[in-house]
Amino acid sequence: MTLSMYQASTPIFVRQLTALTAILKTAATFAETRKIDPSVLLNARLAPDQFPLVRQVQIAADGAKGGIARLAGLDIPSYPDDETTFEQLEARIAKTVAFLESVSPDQVDGSEDRPIAFKMRSGELHFVGQAFLLHFVIPNFFFHVTTAYAILRHNGVEIGKRDYLG
Repeated sequence: MTLSMYQASTPIFVRQLTALTAILKTAATFAETRKIDPSVLLNARLAPDQFPLVRQVQIAADGAKGGIARLAGLDIPSYPDDETTFEQLEARIAKTVAFLESVSPDQVDGSEDRPIAFKMRSGELHFVGQAFLLHFVIPNFFFHVTTAYAILRHNGVEIGKRDYLG
């Protein structure tokens, strides 16, 4: 049995973003219950040179929608990076999931050899679809989701592996 590009991407992103939403809700409750200003958690980071929680969530969402859009040959929806609350981050994730679910399997499948190029700070990157998905999009997505989880766990939010896995 073969695994399609769609099957290897969209359902995984949707599941993990749904789990991330639940983790953010738990963090918001944690802050409220313990009388912690939510901005403390939202701006927390694991190391001084890493992005804070808010940016980790933004990048995870952007990676999923950008990856699927590029594989499907669609314009990438643009969201301003202006979230300052847990609720706003949850809304960003919801918009991302809605976009992902609006892209059909037929739009993504067959993109294994699609040329993909985009600019980063370090220069332009070039891929073909399958390598882009497996070696860039998925690892980058999970890096940022995992870092968001780790920031919250490090700060005492009572979450565990089951929460991460959804």
